[in-house]
Formats: sequence, C-alpha cells, structure tokens
Amino acid sequence: MSKPLRLLLALLAALALVAAACGDDDDGGDSDSNAAQDDEGGGDDPAIVIGAQDFGESAILAEIYKQRLESEGYEVSIQSLGGFRDIELEGFDSGEINFAPEYAASMLEFLNENKGEATSDVDETVDKLQGYLDEKGLTALEPTDAVDTNAFVVTDETAEEVGLESLSDLAEKGSDLKLGGPADCETNPFCIPGLRDTYGLDLSGNFTALDAAAVADTLAADQVDIGILFSTSGRIADEGWVLLEDDKQMLAADNVVPVVKDELTTAYGNELADTVDEVSAALTTEELTELNKRYEVDKEDAADVASSWLEDNGLAG
Repeated sequence: MSKPLRLLLALLAALALVAAACGDDDDGGDSDSNAAQDDEGGGDDPAIVIGAQDFGESAILAEIYKQRLESEGYEVSIQSLGGFRDIELEGFDSGEINFAPEYAASMLEFLNENKGEATSDVDETVDKLQGYLDEKGLTALEPTDAVDTNAFVVTDETAEEVGLESLSDLAEKGSDLKLGGPADCETNPFCIPGLRDTYGLDLSGNFTALDAAAVADTLAADQVDIGILFSTSGRIADEGWVLLEDDKQMLAADNVVPVVKDELTTAYGNELADTVDEVSAALTTEELTELNKRYEVDKEDAADVASSWLEDNGLAG
C-alpha cells in the first residue's frame, strides 16, 4: 500500500471516530443525569435492586419506591426475598439487593440482638440504628411518619361503650377488658409489661395467648375486647376498628425507613436521597393502613396500589 493511501485511510478512520462521538452526544443522553446507567450497556452507576420481604406491606412499599425512582430515570427492579430480615441482610451482604424498606426499631433490635435500645423517639432510634448499619456499609435515609408496630385495637362498639381513644383511657376505664395477642405479649416490653410500667395497667390476668394470625378474627367475634395487631393492618381499616393512641409514647418507633447500600449514595449522592425522602415524607400510618386493606382485603395488585397512591400524592412520573 502506498504512503498516500495509508494516510488517506487513517484520516477517514479518525473522521469516523469523531462522527461516532458526535452521534453519542445527540442521542439524548446526559452525562450529568442522576438516572442509573444500564449495567448491560457498560454504565458505571449501579442499578437499584429493592428487596421485598415476604409480606404484603413490604411488597407495596417496594413498588412505591421503585415506581417513583423509575419516573426519575433510575434503573430499578424488585427482588422478592422469600423471607424476612435475616434473608434481607444476606441479600445486602451478597450484593443481591442494595435497597430495602425497613422498620427502625425492629431492625435496630435485630442487629443489636435485642438489647432494648429502641425508644419511642424515631430520630433517636434511627441514630442508634445507623451505628450498626455503618458496620455493614448501609445507610438509613429519612424515616417516614408511617409506623407499623404492635398496637392495641378495639372495635368501634367497645370504644364507644367504654369511652376509649387512648391507652390512658384504657388504663382508667378498661381494667376489666379481655386482651388477646401473641404469647410473647406477656414478656414483650412493649405489651403487657409496657402497659404496667408506663400506664399503670396490669392486664396479665385478662390475657389470652393467640396465634398472631387469629387475633383479628377473635376480636371480630367479640371473644376478646382488645387485640394486639400491627398498627397498619388492613383489617383495622376494613372493620372500622379503633387504634388506641399511645399518648405516653410507650411503643417503640417502628417507623418505615428506607435502608440503602453505601454504593448507591456514593454513586448518586443527594439526588437519590432527595427523591426517596420525598416519597417517605408523604407516607402516614393511616394511608399505609388503607393501602394494606386494598392489598389484603380487596386483593388488588401491589403495583396498582402503589401507582394510585403516587398519583394521589402528586408523585407519579
């Protein structure tokens, strides 16, 4: 090959590289965008994989955060874990997941092996939780106002007949009422011992130990007067039951709190956290209870429940 021809071919190759680079700039991509890159396409930013534990509320929360993040351009998927917190933490460790909706007090007590560090103050509880998360390369983002904890529930009829709105009312007027709940209520510091220590009410003599799944049906059948249910149980909304206010703040701060792997905060910084925090700021106990009703009782799909909630709160894409 002659020297002039070699020079011509080299010049053409260089022009092709320039054209290809210009084409990349014109395809709508933005190097400064907070959107997650597709790993299969060679991007450096990690895709977000949300772990959903094996119950309906976790599936709903995972869909809410997924759909909101997708609307901002992130690449997001949900990994069903088929288990609970131990499986979730294994998923974080292995890299199978890097995001999970969690519960502040419960996760703290799981990680500290039930030392009793959780309090009714959500900020204090999350601060203590973060100390344990630091060891695992995880970060708790802003907690929501939605609290899913063991709570004391009465039927509307009992509330009206006895005059009950709060646990203080129960202590004053309900010492003869029958309490039904899981067997550990007798020793759980947020159940019978907590009522005794915080409210001066001892219901140990009126307590019936029940399988957790049977509490709501037993309450509905008037076989007990007070049931220990999760505070966001869909049955509460469906039946119109009364969740007694913990007016002396006995119960632990089991607020929903998103937990993410540090690789996400490193890759996306405040933009990711701001998007997640915006969703969290809109979640309340009452709304989450209604969402659970739609899933548990009305048998709606978790993705549909999440989508309509995001639309109602002005958070849909």
